[in-house]
Amino acid sequence: MAMDQETRSTMAALRALQKTQHLSILTLTESIGPVPSANPNASIDTVRTSDVSTDTPTQTVTPAMLEADLAHYMELFSKLRFSYLEQVTKEKFLRAILGDPPLLVEAQDNIELEAQLVEAKAQLKEQKIESARLVSQIETRARELTLRHEIILEQTNQLSTLPAATSALHASIADLRLQIDPDTTSAATGGGGGPEDNLPLPATLSLLSAEEARLAHLDHQISTLQTTLLPRKTRELERLETELRPLEAKRQASCAAAREAQRRKDAAAGGVADELEERGRWWRGVEAGVRGMLGVKS
Repeated sequence: MAMDQETRSTMAALRALQKTQHLSILTLTESIGPVPSANPNASIDTVRTSDVSTDTPTQTVTPAMLEADLAHYMELFSKLRFSYLEQVTKEKFLRAILGDPPLLVEAQDNIELEAQLVEAKAQLKEQKIESARLVSQIETRARELTLRHEIILEQTNQLSTLPAATSALHASIADLRLQIDPDTTSAATGGGGGPEDNLPLPATLSLLSAEEARLAHLDHQISTLQTTLLPRKTRELERLETELRPLEAKRQASCAAAREAQRRKDAAAGGVADELEERGRWWRGVEAGVRGMLGVKS
């Protein structure tokens, strides 16, 4: 119950922060927007329609629109600066030639002014470089903050769904324990599962540490046995293979000799049979000739 109350208070604080610190491009551009005209019937034909500051709140403001406005304002400022310099130069020239007495400028004065102009241009260039560096740093930091803000919003949305998901998981665990042990009437009684299933978190962590230590000890014993027994068994296996090679060679030689003896025996037996067959035919022929000469019928 205390945890639920703490979760509710945390979510309420996060929602309050989101309401008070809403970030939007339109909100950031309000400070550079034009002042509303007091005359509601004033013509708006001269107002640029792509200006973000003149858009309605319902229109989606994008960084591309802001960049377009920035380019537009920079172009206007460049034209205004050129016009201002031209007008000021004309006024100074007219005052110089129409003054009483007229302002006379010598070559040395122009040289001094040129030197001051070169120095001023160098300082302006340094200031422009520093401004560009600061703008680049600001843009990088803005992108980083935008990414972090989006991540925080996503995590906040996930956090808002965690209490319901946690409650559903607790209910599922209770149902599973009831299915495992039907005699258990409540998961809080500790009847579902073994006694180790109902341990508190510190005891569970302690038991987990003990099991991890036991597994580490077994791994150490296995590695020790592999280090001590494996080389010895490998050497013994190599020795047996070395002793077995001559015996294998002898076995192969004996098998080859036996096959050769069998072949010779079969060849010799085949030759005797042929000789006996030829002698038998010869004797039958002799017998038939003698019977024919003597006129004896078989």
